[in-house]
Amino acid sequence: MSLVLSDRPKKPMIGFVHAWNGLKAAARTERNFRFHLVAAVLAAAAGFVFRLDAFQWALIMLATGMVMTAELINTAIEKMLDYLKPDIHPQAKLVKDIAAGAVFISAVFAAAAGLFIFLPELYAIFQ
Repeated sequence: MSLVLSDRPKKPMIGFVHAWNGLKAAARTERNFRFHLVAAVLAAAAGFVFRLDAFQWALIMLATGMVMTAELINTAIEKMLDYLKPDIHPQAKLVKDIAAGAVFISAVFAAAAGLFIFLPELYAIFQ
């Protein structure tokens, strides 16, 4: 016996379409998301220049993914609170500040990972 939640025809790509639309909207409207996107591209370019090994690439990708995900969740929380509570409310502000703090923490740790990976490479060049 199967559980059918909807009798609408299944569209296998619909989830990806919504996700892509969300990414495009964030890139168009969110300055911080664009900043993190540029930082991710620069980190990837530096990875190619310095010929990172697989472990270093994994760290860069995990750190980048962590920051981008945190930024998207923060944006979603902010948009939802702006919709639900358009007037300034102390609890809504606190929720937004905590979500922004999560992005900050992820960005600090991603930057630290980048320093651990790229500083020795830069040191070797200028030694």
